[in-house]
Amino acid sequence: MFRAAALLACSCLLAFASSALADFSAHGSAEQVYATGLTGGAQAQLLDSSGKVVATKKVDSLGGVLFRNVKPGSGYKVQSGGNTSDALTVFDNSAAPPSTDIYNQTLPTSGYGYMTMRDGTKLAYDVHPPNDISQAEGVTLPANSGGPWPTLVEYSGYGYANPAGPDSGIAILANIMGFAVVDVNMRGTGCSGGAFDFFEPLQNIDGYDVVETVAHQSWVTHNKVGMMGISYGGISQLFTAQLDPPDLAAIAPLSVIDQTATTLYPGGVLNTGFAVDWAKERQAQAKPAGPKTGQEYAYKQIQAGDQTCKDNQALHPEAANLLKKIRQNSHYVPKVADPLAPITFVNKIKVPVYMACQFTDEQTGGHCPDLAEHFTGTDKKWFTFTNGTHIDSIDPETYNRWFDFLSIYVAQQPPSMNAAAVQASAPLVYQAAMGINNLSLPPDPIQQDLTLDQAKADFEKIPEIRVLFDNGAGKNPGEPYPGFQGAFKSFPAPGTKAHTWYVSGKTLSDAKPKSASTGSFTYNAKARPLTDFTGDTAGGTNGLWTATPPYKWLQPPSGTSVSFMTAPLKTTQTVFGAGYVKLWVKANKPSVDLQATVTEVRSDGKEEFVQNGWLRTDERKLDATKSTPLEPVLSLRAKDVQPMPKNRFVPVTIPLYYEGHAYRAGERIRVIITAPNGDQPIWSFSEPVPKLGQTAKVAISSSPKQPSSLVLPTVSGVDVSSTLPPCPGLRGEPCRDFKG
Repeated sequence: MFRAAALLACSCLLAFASSALADFSAHGSAEQVYATGLTGGAQAQLLDSSGKVVATKKVDSLGGVLFRNVKPGSGYKVQSGGNTSDALTVFDNSAAPPSTDIYNQTLPTSGYGYMTMRDGTKLAYDVHPPNDISQAEGVTLPANSGGPWPTLVEYSGYGYANPAGPDSGIAILANIMGFAVVDVNMRGTGCSGGAFDFFEPLQNIDGYDVVETVAHQSWVTHNKVGMMGISYGGISQLFTAQLDPPDLAAIAPLSVIDQTATTLYPGGVLNTGFAVDWAKERQAQAKPAGPKTGQEYAYKQIQAGDQTCKDNQALHPEAANLLKKIRQNSHYVPKVADPLAPITFVNKIKVPVYMACQFTDEQTGGHCPDLAEHFTGTDKKWFTFTNGTHIDSIDPETYNRWFDFLSIYVAQQPPSMNAAAVQASAPLVYQAAMGINNLSLPPDPIQQDLTLDQAKADFEKIPEIRVLFDNGAGKNPGEPYPGFQGAFKSFPAPGTKAHTWYVSGKTLSDAKPKSASTGSFTYNAKARPLTDFTGDTAGGTNGLWTATPPYKWLQPPSGTSVSFMTAPLKTTQTVFGAGYVKLWVKANKPSVDLQATVTEVRSDGKEEFVQNGWLRTDERKLDATKSTPLEPVLSLRAKDVQPMPKNRFVPVTIPLYYEGHAYRAGERIRVIITAPNGDQPIWSFSEPVPKLGQTAKVAISSSPKQPSSLVLPTVSGVDVSSTLPPCPGLRGEPCRDFKG
């Protein structure tokens, strides 16, 4: 949190000469009205066409004011300090603009600038032509200094427009592939004007305007653009593409979420680690740029004399309070949650899609595969899933397919045209991204096709779903190569079966229990460390994305957990999907936060992490309209909260996050039930129920009439490697000595 004094100091540095209301400017927007050039601290009123005051707000310290949730219509005016604006029109959230003239702006072929949105807001951008790549990086690209080039948009609230290079962006990879990239800062961030909110409709409309503005440039091949990006820059593609910009050619989102709640409130438990920290960072970076606030590059721009960047800070204090919104929406409210849940709108996306995600992504989490079945608006869609970290959406196998897809559907050229440059760049890319030396891309037959028609025909023969199993076992331990692969026509994979293992005593068995058994433990969240990782979250010597991260994955302290384990499996069980743990639970508290951990106990004495699931037990009610035999869905509505009854066992279902894992014959599957924390690198749960330091008695029962069980979705037809992968070695899956 920033001190008020620091913010005031920032405000003084950036304050406009706003007392002179001759500079007062007001604009209508998408269900919003904003004004700048007012007197800081004064009152501003929004008047409707009849002159009635419909809203009153205090002008921020930089002379800006923003009215949200304004009913579309004409005749609005802003009044402040005895001055009144001209009449304004507020438009609705429709994708198409009132006029397409806004797209006739001219952008340079290289470098930094500002593009104007339909409501007059100016967004900062930086254009990176492919010839920006230096020969010193060992990449040879065709000389074409003025274009036209196939072009991609990378769009997020990070410092993408930073003239020194995009913060957390991957434009350089697209440049290597022969694409120009336009990096754009969302409104209310960096040097962009406006006020920030997390994927509000206006932010998505901006994405539409960005796509269309860029596509209209003379230097853009075919006057069609694609979108690319990882994480935030991947998620933004889903929100923008749902609006179907007419000149959007394709999207390629990497390492994304399926809905905000599965990262922020897994099982109803607040993720105070990555999810809340990310929101805090977004809120901090949306503040006006100053020595210690906002985005660093914006402050540097202002210090260097960038007047537009300085002027654009006026509405930054009007940013939404994300942390307040998180607290206000701890339960599922459809009108709030659904617009922020891509599973509810990706069916509207009509352009070709290539998406890649990780089951063990330490940032966005392992729920992304849920999106695949919801992309019903296009028949050109391909998905790659694997175990791995956040960066593994650009691992060698995925990188090849990503490049092929962008070449075919955006550049409209065979990948062979730039394949040599892409192949040559691989060692540098992976040394920089993962801190791993001497990696190369595997052979790719599509990159041998000499014509677009042949490359497209071959690409479209590829099955829709690909799973890279045992990522980290394909070459040297921990290097991002799969041990084997699986391909499926759709998701869920055809023929998927729910394999149930029942709890009997401390074992998991295919047979239902013949007698009753009870296991118990002392819930103690304080006994669980908030993180199991001791290094940096990205690259570097001890980075999480390196081949051998310094995990510190500990067994739960004695008495703080209960676990169940199969006998050595008689046949290999290949799992692809989510699954769940169904338990009969009794607790001496009205609610208890539970974490289920699925591991593989190996014949070599090692134990491999596979996946987690979470549940706040008073939110155990399932949504019958959304649940399936393979995947139960929690209601998570406030009206469905049910305190745990006293002295009585009740059924509790803990949904698991997705996995793609082969449990080989001779190995064992283990389920551990405990308080949250201890397994995830940067997810954590510091506000559990009961609170840290408090304990609860939890008992789990299984009987012939009330059996507890583990249910996993198994698939057939996958040629599983007979070799047990190295441990440690699988990416995103910590390994430890097994102590039963």
